[in-house]
Amino acid sequence: MTTFEIQEEFLLDGKPFKILSGAIHYFRIHPDDWYHSLYNLKALGFNTVETYIPWNIHEPQKGQFNFEGICSIENFLKTAQDLGLYAIVRPSPYICAEWEFGGLPAWLLNEPRIRLRSSDPSFLKHVADYYEVLLERLRPYQLSQGGNILMFQIENEYGSYGEDKEYLSSIKSLMEKSGITGPFFTSDGAWPATLRAGTIPEEDCLVTGNFGSKASENFAAMQKFMTDHQKKWPLMCMEFWNGWFNRWNEPIIRRDPRETAEEIKAVLQLGSINLYMFHGGTNFGFMNGCSVRGTTDLPQITSYDYDAPLDEQGNPTNKYFAIKDMLHEQFPELEQREPLIKSSIELKDIPLKNKVSLFSTVDQLVTPIHAKYPLTMEQLHQNTGYLLYQTLHTVDDVTENYRIIDASDRVQFYADGELISTQYHDEVGETITVNPTSNQSKIAILVENMGRVNYGAKLTADSQRKGIRTGVMCDIHFLTEWIHYPLALETSEKIDFSGDWVEKQPSFYQYQFTLEEVEDTFIDLSQFGKGCVFVNQQNIGRFWAVGPTLSLYIPKGLLKRGQNELIIFETEGVYQASISLTKQPVFKQIQINEEEQK
Repeated sequence: MTTFEIQEEFLLDGKPFKILSGAIHYFRIHPDDWYHSLYNLKALGFNTVETYIPWNIHEPQKGQFNFEGICSIENFLKTAQDLGLYAIVRPSPYICAEWEFGGLPAWLLNEPRIRLRSSDPSFLKHVADYYEVLLERLRPYQLSQGGNILMFQIENEYGSYGEDKEYLSSIKSLMEKSGITGPFFTSDGAWPATLRAGTIPEEDCLVTGNFGSKASENFAAMQKFMTDHQKKWPLMCMEFWNGWFNRWNEPIIRRDPRETAEEIKAVLQLGSINLYMFHGGTNFGFMNGCSVRGTTDLPQITSYDYDAPLDEQGNPTNKYFAIKDMLHEQFPELEQREPLIKSSIELKDIPLKNKVSLFSTVDQLVTPIHAKYPLTMEQLHQNTGYLLYQTLHTVDDVTENYRIIDASDRVQFYADGELISTQYHDEVGETITVNPTSNQSKIAILVENMGRVNYGAKLTADSQRKGIRTGVMCDIHFLTEWIHYPLALETSEKIDFSGDWVEKQPSFYQYQFTLEEVEDTFIDLSQFGKGCVFVNQQNIGRFWAVGPTLSLYIPKGLLKRGQNELIIFETEGVYQASISLTKQPVFKQIQINEEEQK
């Protein structure tokens, strides 16, 4: 049986072992492509794969668990082991990862006064219930049980959030109670404040650091911290940021391949490494997260390409080959192979088959829910997507002034089917003026959850509830008697195209096409406004004309020989009579000054 120890060096079967790891998130890659990505990691000469485990996809509703398909962490670990790769697993309740709510499930927000990521007993009880199911599945994959997991993370960059050491100890105890024997680690920014707040070295929990440059300086700070705590542990960069994530309406962030390879070399001269990311993949569905600049929310895009060594599709980039050349020069004994490369297909001018307005088909999509005052997504047990509110209002004047009080994130206000105003989070509450044409107005408000915050001070229960939180006022009073349509839009199977289509309303557009051979492709959305796309009924993610991406990646595992279906949900009243599939992604050129990008 293989053994792994953390002494002054990492020891594998008693011999020094340098961890060469790359991050591949199974939940961002179609299961049919796991082998492709893992093989390319092994072909580079690496020996380990690292992955987070997002709580919110495995327990989307309290007590309802999912470990099938793209959620099968066990099959992912087995595929890695079959290729000869060890694994580093990060099953912490919070993952950040530019993922919806940092991996926390939205149903936690229904818990009154819950304090997330803390020793709050109510939060820990939910973690314990989750771990009882999750860790039973991970336990057989420990190295001591014949599996391939080297280490387990306790919490993720906790030093950038809190300093509740009782919480960290409790998470470690919950893992141990479920039969996880470790070794355990924490990962934090490599400076004194975060290391002090986010680690528990006194409990033999390895300290690792996250950074993307200046290896000698960052490792020196970590070394001093460990020495101060009487620990002689090996140095490891648990997240070497070889690229970066992207936000809507901002330029794609790129990093020079040769410079990246040189910085990786500097890390390897002093310790071990995990490349974040090795293959970034895709935020399928509505699972993109949101960052914050000041008080402004900045949702991240669907693509999680990350400018990684493998592109979003999983093919090697110039960065991959620059790292490969550097490794061969520094460690000529490493076994390297040629990487696998997938092909793509294109298909031009797929004609529109059907179209229907949301307001014409919404009653077939979901069962409406009545309440006197507007309810939030969480109160309706909805995690992500859109929420449509409707009410009838008796007109009192020739001009009516409405205000939506406290809502998130993006609001479209309709009166009698006509779009009157679109407001974003920081504009909500501004006056919306309507000039009614009859004595009763039908008010419809479409609210989009654009992604919950995944990092920082706004990662709280109070700030991340979505939908209308307080109410809607006309002049000086709150409106009542609301009909709610929770539009999670996880699939498109209930869309009925027999209804009417009305110009400039949110609508569904259906396209059908036939394939003789199936390969990856990209759908060109450069002529559409904003919305999401379904491929053979599965939601593959959001698009938005502001860029920087104007296409969505379609893995071949979602396509089939014969007839295929694409449905576009578009909220801006913009559509095309035909669409095209392309071999490469489509981008928008965006100029922005450095100060705005910080």
